[in-house]
Amino acid sequence: MKIDCKHVWDHISSYIDGEIDPDLRKEIDRHLEHCSICSATIDSTRNIVVLMADERVYEIPAGFSKRLHARLDAAIHGEETDPA
Repeated sequence: MKIDCKHVWDHISSYIDGEIDPDLRKEIDRHLEHCSICSATIDSTRNIVVLMADERVYEIPAGFSKRLHARLDAAIHGEETDPA
């Protein structure tokens, strides 16, 4: 069975969770050896799973939201902003 990127993406969750048929895992592993896009997709998805499972809470700095919205508004209107 020859698989392509769509096959990998269809089975990405099961692959990462280790709940996939061993033969299909071998085929996906073989595909990942030469497909940098799918390899990056698998790595990124794993990172997201790890981050979402992290129960730590981070407080954003004071004024961050206001600065972010000001920069977004400026970007939408094509204005330059001070990066500080």
